[in-house]
Amino acid sequence: MKYQEIIFEEKGSVAYLTLNRPDIRNAITGEIIINEIEEACQSVQKNDDINVMIVTGAGSAFSAGGNVKDMYHKQGMFSGNPEQLRKNYCKGIQRIPLALYYLDVPTIAAVNGPAIGAGCDLACMCDIRIASETARFGETFVSVGLISGDGGAFFLPRIIGFSRACELAFTCRIIDAHESERIGLVSEVTSPENLIQRCTEIAFEIAKHPSNILRLAKRLFNHSQGRRLEEVLELSAAYQALCHHTPEHDKAMEKLFSGKKNLL
Repeated sequence: MKYQEIIFEEKGSVAYLTLNRPDIRNAITGEIIINEIEEACQSVQKNDDINVMIVTGAGSAFSAGGNVKDMYHKQGMFSGNPEQLRKNYCKGIQRIPLALYYLDVPTIAAVNGPAIGAGCDLACMCDIRIASETARFGETFVSVGLISGDGGAFFLPRIIGFSRACELAFTCRIIDAHESERIGLVSEVTSPENLIQRCTEIAFEIAKHPSNILRLAKRLFNHSQGRRLEEVLELSAAYQALCHHTPEHDKAMEKLFSGKKNLL
């Protein structure tokens, strides 16, 4: 499929999704880019040959979040009365967190620059975040008289904890890459020129493992959030029972015990 506002590439077992509207700092509230992000996620979900997806932005920004010009003019998804606006969010940008959350393939955000508002939330929708030294993060909705309408209240506290998430959301403080690493928002900080290469290295380290097992592992971690221990244990047992009967598990055991028959 030909995309207009994202670049989507597959290189071996790794997919790359690049927000490609540097002219508006990769704002993600337009209908076209929302549709294309959702379609790319669906494409990856259906492709058993893809094990990891990297998400990044073209130009100097990861994503500036909402299109403030559209907000000012109350057009696009920001048009209409309160009920219409609610529907715009539900049928528009909220499709992105749903697409990424229910994507079984592990995702890595390569945060190449400012990730502000919905851009910060987009990074948080990914499983792993690696930041360039030029990255900045801000949960800045309150400063423009808004709250996070795209799932930030769900994702951010799960990553950095409730208290820190509240502090960032209520103060609207923008933090740099190194503070983001210190509080656990990102896993690693690297130089701008090395960002994609480093994310690719991590991606291929993940991608060398069996696709169907990786997908089950991610699904288990997602479904375990907010559940009682007993529920997680039951789900773990069910998934593990499936894993024990996969050729991938048999192959791993054969490799482990190859030449070590005395251990059997």
